[in-house]
Amino acid sequence: MGVLELDYSQYQTVYNVLSFALASMLATFIFLLVVQGRVLPRYRQALVVSAMVCLIAAYHYYRIFDSFRHNYVAIDEGAAATAFNAIQYQLVNGEGFNEGYRYVDWLLTVPLLLFETIAVLALPRAIRKNLLMKLIPASALMIILGYPGEIAVDAAPKAIWGALSTIPFLYILYVLWVELSKSMNTQPEQVRKDLNGLRLLLLATWGVYPISYMIPMIWQDAGADTFVWRQVGYSIADVLAKCLFGLLIYKIAREKSANDSREFVDQEIDAAPSSK
Repeated sequence: MGVLELDYSQYQTVYNVLSFALASMLATFIFLLVVQGRVLPRYRQALVVSAMVCLIAAYHYYRIFDSFRHNYVAIDEGAAATAFNAIQYQLVNGEGFNEGYRYVDWLLTVPLLLFETIAVLALPRAIRKNLLMKLIPASALMIILGYPGEIAVDAAPKAIWGALSTIPFLYILYVLWVELSKSMNTQPEQVRKDLNGLRLLLLATWGVYPISYMIPMIWQDAGADTFVWRQVGYSIADVLAKCLFGLLIYKIAREKSANDSREFVDQEIDAAPSSK
């Protein structure tokens, strides 16, 4: 999928935002692997899953970036092309820019994001299983229903599939805000605050996705700008929903480790560099 022609600023905007997202995913993946030892073993599974999310996203952003670079090339306009604002980038390969990489990424990473949210709380097994059995199928259904609308050309099927995809999205929010709240009373006060922030982050970042999805429907006369700003919206939302989310998971894991074990706190104090 993609538009036939981009100007210099449009091309550079997409190029740079994809590069930024790729670098962010790789950096967060490395960080989450390195800090495994800074939490108790029972919380490391959540960090491993969070690192996996960033690695999967980094791979797909590499594929998206590669697809974009190889499908859009500068048109030779002679002397006029020496001015940056005169350069045009044309879609040259028949298969076009592949938007499907995003949906494969989301199909894998969104269930994992929800899994790490539950895993870091170390809830009783029965409660954890009950929550995951509701959240993971709903998240997969949300992505699957959204894809036909993403690749549709006309506004009507986009709207229909978007509305269908919203149903499991609302169900996920219900589980996170209503059912998960029943299990939060057993968590330390600071963890409850951070978990609430985690849920608000999900709501805010996931709210960007439908806005980006609807750009072609509500901004029909903008031409290539609809393509550009959809890529910007999706990429920024991915960085917040995966990288920032993973860092918050790490923060919660640290707080729960400190709450669970005085020995852990003493070891962290001993390991901290002394000030002179």
